[in-house]
Amino acid sequence: MDTESTHSGYSYHSSRSGRSNRHGDRSRERHKASSSKDSSRSERSVIINPPDTPSQDSPTDMKDDNWGETTTAVTGTSELSVSQEEVVGLGKGIQDRTQGFRRYLPLAVGSCVGLLVLATPLVFLLLPAAMWPDRLQACGAACEGLFLSISFKLLILLVAIWALFLRSGRASLPRVCVYRAFLTTLTLLLTMSYWLFYGVRILDAQDEDYHGIVQFAVSLVDSQLFVHYLAVVLLELRQLQPCYSVCVIRSTDGETRHYNIGQLSIQRAALSILEYYYRDFPLHNPALLSAAKHRAAKHLAGLKVYNVDAPGSTAGAQPGNGNQSRAMVTAATKRKDSAHNELYYEEADYERRVRKRRARLVVAVEEAFTHVRRMKKEDERATPSDIMDVREAALAIFPSMARALQKYLRTTRRQHCHSMESIQKHLAFCLVNNMSPKAFLEAYLAPGPTLQYGPERWMADQWTLVSEASVTSGIKEGTEFLLKCLDFSLAVTVKNIPYIRLTEEYIDPKSHKFILLLQSETSV
Repeated sequence: MDTESTHSGYSYHSSRSGRSNRHGDRSRERHKASSSKDSSRSERSVIINPPDTPSQDSPTDMKDDNWGETTTAVTGTSELSVSQEEVVGLGKGIQDRTQGFRRYLPLAVGSCVGLLVLATPLVFLLLPAAMWPDRLQACGAACEGLFLSISFKLLILLVAIWALFLRSGRASLPRVCVYRAFLTTLTLLLTMSYWLFYGVRILDAQDEDYHGIVQFAVSLVDSQLFVHYLAVVLLELRQLQPCYSVCVIRSTDGETRHYNIGQLSIQRAALSILEYYYRDFPLHNPALLSAAKHRAAKHLAGLKVYNVDAPGSTAGAQPGNGNQSRAMVTAATKRKDSAHNELYYEEADYERRVRKRRARLVVAVEEAFTHVRRMKKEDERATPSDIMDVREAALAIFPSMARALQKYLRTTRRQHCHSMESIQKHLAFCLVNNMSPKAFLEAYLAPGPTLQYGPERWMADQWTLVSEASVTSGIKEGTEFLLKCLDFSLAVTVKNIPYIRLTEEYIDPKSHKFILLLQSETSV
């Protein structure tokens, strides 16, 4: 029977499928032969084979969707075996090391270039004195004054390099900054040019004019100071003047902000926008979005469609079934049309419950703070050994407001944003600084910016920049890009700030003077 069913299943397929199966068998045989040759060639090679392609004569293989769980690792020798989890962990470890390398690479390159810039003038001064000291001319007062000048210039250059370049990176950008690469290249070209001139005209000729050598080193330091001034202009001053207005929209809840930025590249503009996001946008709360999804699913589940012309129904029962089905479809349609009423009453009930919970919370917090003030007055008359610590006082009054605060946070769906430890810490901070109950409640009555909460609450620690244009190109009118994270994304649109033409209109101070004439007699 099994053989007959198998052959009957094959009868539905064309001869072309049979040829493809035979071709697949030949390719698998060749693959096995090549794999055996590779294993004999290198016994330590690891080959991870996916499961075989489901054949047409085994329908049970087509139902197996968990093929990733049954993947096996075939090795050339029994001494080495690698699981899939170990391979994934190895890839993550390599990625983490790569990210750390990319984070500290600019700092390392800047440090090397800075050391080269600062050491080159000193080497220019020390090499002649070390190689041919007997032939050098005496250094007079003017030469010694140049020593003083080059010392202070190198000190200023050292501080300037430390302030501008030797700073910890705020973020890891996908591409290298064009201006930084240009300035680094310019600095290296300048230094190498001075080194070539120094080697040909001074080292080879063993110049005896030490005063000229010192002036040459001073000119190098002056050139490096001008390059640093150019770096300040390109990296810091150029982007200060606002040129563009960007609109940032969060994809999940439509939260929108507008910012003015200067002339930046796309990746630098994305970094500035993310800094603004953590400062200005309220914390992303997916719990507020689940209510709308649940409401939409409920309305879709309430709409039922029936087959009026069912083939299994009898002729006499068809009219009755058809009328009943049409009546149920009409009722479901009316229910769908009244969805706005349900939404209105649902939002009204939600606002009523929020106001109720808020009133209970405000009363509980005010009573707790009143109790603290009363206990503070009693502690002034008590002995020092009986005075409570601020942390102990916060722990003592927290249970009186904990239930009301927990219910309010659950009603507003923000209970995951505040832990009990953070609430107690904030309460102790308010008690130490003698704050009012309203100041304590301000952190819980309204959602604050993202930076107000801990990094574990941000729900976005790694961002992906999606842009059609190159991320190193500058932004312009109509530039659009996307900042994606795990749960949501930020859509950014760039527009030019309009050119404003302001004119002046002069008003003569004497033109708006008038005289008020009052009559001595008035009508009664």
